[in-house]
Amino acid sequence: MDTINLIIDNKPIVVKKGTTILEAASSIGVQVPTLCHMKLDDLNIENKPGGCRVCVVEVEGRRNLAPACCTDVHEGMVVNSHSIRAINARRTVMELILSDHPADCLICAKSGDCELQDMAQQLGIRKIHYPGEQSHYREDTSPAIIREIDKCIMCRRCEMMCNEVQTVGVLSAINRGFDSVVSPAFEMNLDHSECTYCGQCVAVCPTGALTEVDDTGKVIRALSDPAKTVIVQTAPAVRAALGEEFEMEPGTLVTGKLVSALRRLRFDHVFDTDFAADLTIMEEGTELLNRLGKHLAGDKDVKLPILTSCCPAWVKFFEHQFPEMKEIPSTARSPQQMFGSIAKTYFAEKLGVERENLVVVSIMPCVAKKYECGRDEFKVNGNPDVDHVITTRELAALIKLSNIDFKTLPNEDFDNPLGESTGAGVIFGTTGGVIEAAVRTAYEIHTKKELPRLDFDELRGMDGIREATIDFDGLPIKIGIAHGLGNARKLLEDIQAGKSEFHAIEIMSCPGGCIGGGGQPYHHGNAEILKKRQMAIYQEDKNKTLRKSHENPHIIKLYEEFLGEPMSEKAHHLLHTEYFDRTE
Repeated sequence: MDTINLIIDNKPIVVKKGTTILEAASSIGVQVPTLCHMKLDDLNIENKPGGCRVCVVEVEGRRNLAPACCTDVHEGMVVNSHSIRAINARRTVMELILSDHPADCLICAKSGDCELQDMAQQLGIRKIHYPGEQSHYREDTSPAIIREIDKCIMCRRCEMMCNEVQTVGVLSAINRGFDSVVSPAFEMNLDHSECTYCGQCVAVCPTGALTEVDDTGKVIRALSDPAKTVIVQTAPAVRAALGEEFEMEPGTLVTGKLVSALRRLRFDHVFDTDFAADLTIMEEGTELLNRLGKHLAGDKDVKLPILTSCCPAWVKFFEHQFPEMKEIPSTARSPQQMFGSIAKTYFAEKLGVERENLVVVSIMPCVAKKYECGRDEFKVNGNPDVDHVITTRELAALIKLSNIDFKTLPNEDFDNPLGESTGAGVIFGTTGGVIEAAVRTAYEIHTKKELPRLDFDELRGMDGIREATIDFDGLPIKIGIAHGLGNARKLLEDIQAGKSEFHAIEIMSCPGGCIGGGGQPYHHGNAEILKKRQMAIYQEDKNKTLRKSHENPHIIKLYEEFLGEPMSEKAHHLLHTEYFDRTE
């Protein structure tokens, strides 16, 4: 039988074979509480270990209660989802979880956005009847992520993201019984492991066990120092998600309000990372065309496919997992780091400010950007190109702390010269956007002809791995796209095996790309939110007067006044980087 007939809470229902009780109940509007379960259908992500037992329901004829998230329905099943027996069991389970959980909600980073806290309130827990010994673990602070494992409830969502989705393999359940915990092997520090700092573990953790390193205090101190000139750049994906923190609909573009808020926070100059994204296309696109030219000329030593290099988590992934391929990715720095380099050279000269007195702050959807700005190759005599990174969530908290009424702010424009950008820079925020931006410029530079169209629908979407062939006026360019490191691994293994026929591959570490970054507002497993953010990114692109990176007048001026031309010696020094074998 392809369908199953059953009854849930006295309501007859027909569902497909293989449907869980949780899914069946949800289809008729019955919400069974869950903690460990998480599902994003469009991204093929699901965690249903059945470990927390908060979702237990009563099934007629069954002696024990059934975990709804991992119990399939069967013909004639009769379910009571909220029987007194089920409610009592859920409350007991919750009290047991809370009995081994810190009660420091007032100072917890997740307070107010904690699923455990919400569940306790939903179940009416006001007292814990099972006081006893509590487990204690040391706190682990890495460059980007803080692990407070006393707050871990063993839902194992982070483990699923790290192992199954990202295939990084850093987190797993260790020890047994009361001492069991999710941790790197041998309870080593994250910064001693192969962690990429993608932050997807942070994005799915239901408690405060995993959070980003909060740099808000450092930004406030910089803004308070009269000796410092503090400038800010904001990434494209931020404008498509920040509004959610202020009760605005997902996918609401808040670009103008974002600029306005940053000015009210007293940043001296408010710039757009999209400017640096346009700059990235000039360098990365030129590098692509150079490699293609050598390849077509018969150079067998040329490294193809070229891989995009904008994502620091992806960079750290291949440095650990595929170090023998470190010559294949583009040497172009990420837009964040290009911006910082140009800000502390070109712009600092224009201002007449010493490098050490210019503070560059980044607003990013990404936790790994905190790690990236601290890499030694992005420092000059110990001074970093980018000083501080705060996430979309941290910015929202700072705006609220400053008593700024975000919804009523007027729309304002970015400052120049580092604030002017094109639509190509905007679409960096979503999977497929970097390579589409590169195609828009590389096509016209290669063919000397105007593109017949600007929207490349074949490069868009949410499939984990996508491929397309773009006709460069008689030259077919084969393109691969992957988002999520597990999907990236598949493409890299094809390259290793000599099976890849791609000329260029875009890789983003987070599901959906930057719109689903580890520093974005929590979407709690709702894939529709990611889709709406993606639509907002493409709408912003369409709203732009200029939509090709090489047409940005301030990029043209930057090369004329300062860099010379793409891939020049000066451009290579300031805008390119190298990669390292991290297995040594």
